[in-house]
This record gives sequence, C-alpha cells and structure tokens, in this order.
Amino acid sequence: MYTFLHKKFKLSLIELLKKNGRSLIAISGGQDSLCLIKLIKECFKNYRHKFEAIYIDHQWKKDSFKHSRHVINIINQINIPVSIYQIKYPVFSEFEARAVRYQILIQHALQNNFTYIITGHNKSDQIETFIQNLIRGSSLDGITGLITKRRINYRLSIIRPLLNVTREEIKWFCRKLCLPIWSDISNYNYTIQRNRLRYELLPYLQKYFNPNINKSINYFLYLCICENEYIRENSIKLYIKSKHDRLISLNLSIIQKQHYALQKRTLQMYFHHHFNKNIKRSSLEKIVFMANQEKIPNHIIYSDNLIIQQQNGWLYTNFRN
Repeated sequence: MYTFLHKKFKLSLIELLKKNGRSLIAISGGQDSLCLIKLIKECFKNYRHKFEAIYIDHQWKKDSFKHSRHVINIINQINIPVSIYQIKYPVFSEFEARAVRYQILIQHALQNNFTYIITGHNKSDQIETFIQNLIRGSSLDGITGLITKRRINYRLSIIRPLLNVTREEIKWFCRKLCLPIWSDISNYNYTIQRNRLRYELLPYLQKYFNPNINKSINYFLYLCICENEYIRENSIKLYIKSKHDRLISLNLSIIQKQHYALQKRTLQMYFHHHFNKNIKRSSLEKIVFMANQEKIPNHIIYSDNLIIQQQNGWLYTNFRN
C-alpha cells in the first residue's frame, strides 16, 4: 500500500543519501522506528544502498528480554542484518542514557564503515527536545540540536528523515498497515521529564495559550536553524582567519573586531578542535572578557584542566601539569 508518507519520505531521504553508501538504522520497536524501517524497506527496494539495523537495550524494564526478541523477529521478517547492544550497567537518567546511546551508535558506525546513522525522530520529538533544551538554558546551537542532517566527521553523518512528519501521522501509518508496535510502559512514566512535557505541558499550552503552538514552535525553530547556520559559517571563517599557522593560538586583534556572538562561537570552536572540550559557560565568559582587554598583559585563566593565557595579542592554551 502506497501512502502520502511514502512519497514524502522518499523525497526527503533521497536528498540526504548517497547511492553507494551504507546506513545504520537505529530502532527501538516503537511506532517511530517501525514506521522508519517499513518506509525504508518499501521505498528503497531497488536502490543501491546497504541498510543495517541496530537496537540498544537499556534494561530499564522487566520485559526487556521479550522486547529484544520482538525487535529481532520484526527485523528478521524484512531481511535486514541487525546488531543488538545490551547496557551492562543501566543508566536511569534520560540525559545520560541519550549520551550512552549516541556513543554506541557512533562507535559502531565508525568501526563498521557506515556513512549514515538514521534515526526515527519526528517533528513532535523536535518540539519536545527544543523545550527541554530551553529549560536547561541551552545556547542557540543547543536548542537547534535536532536537525535533519548533522555531520559527525568527514565520513559519517546522522540523518533524521522523519523530522517533517508528526507523531499523529506516524500513528496513522502504523495503524493503517497494522504494524506490530511494542507498547513501552516507560512512555507513561511521569518521572521522566519528556513524558510530562508531552502529556501535560504541551496540551496545557495548546489549550490555554495557543491552539497552534506546535506550528509556532516549528516556525521559530526553522528561523533559529537558519540563523545558527549563518553564525556557524562565519565563525568557521573567523577561526580559520585568526588561528596560528603552527601554534595552538588565536590572534585576538582579529577576534576583537567581531561581534560578541562570533567571538564566543569561535572560542568554543578553538577549544573543541584542539582539546575536544566544551568549556563551561562561566569560564567562556571570562575568556571572552580577557580576549577583549588590551591593557591586561599576561592574564591567565585556569579552566577544565587548561591554562589559558593572553600574551602579546595572542591567546595561548595548554594543559595544566
């Protein structure tokens, strides 16, 4: 059966995938991942692209083993290779579990030469993630974290082809095609922040503040993503222009002429590129302040096991002993 979702999905994914690449599909057994894998299987039958699946068992539930068997049975029916990971020491924090999950996905993809990781995140997930990051006090880069395509390195990207599809459309699709969805009881646990957002906060905002709250947030996110990309591109140009040819250093006289937003983003890029570190917000503010003070010679800041020093118009950084 060919539906409007098949057409929308195929157009979306063809733009994102290379024909001769290899994709790793992250699945959970829920309606999002079942919809994703069904669409991939039916839309790319004659497409020269290899697909494999991966399932990560967090061992949160008593029926985790049965859930794993259910996922394996589904994957076997559509004849796609699957890898199963089981978390030895369960992590119950949603934020930490997400970090562990992405670490496994990226590590597995790199070790097995995949070019893409495909996830089943939808438009509704994007809104919930935005609100979570907003509550946490994230930056513009943070609140726009869930985008259609994000490059991990020169040969691996994460793509989310269902970001233009709502949860209601996915639910309709799964019912229409009678897909065997596994009902996850943790989705109704209100101690998990995302569930409270989904079932309490968003319906409340929709009822009492704006009936079209989802559309409004989606449009706001679209604007944020466009503006964030513009800042990112200009930060890369500024970083390339201001970095030292041989030393781990930045030319502050070039950075000082730029807007505060570009200064912060360029410094973040500098620390991430050389030390693989995300500097704390308070430390970053001090570094930006120091970078703009011409009359403070040899000023030193200690942060995250790093020594950051301004000297002769240059910013130098090294590890502490």
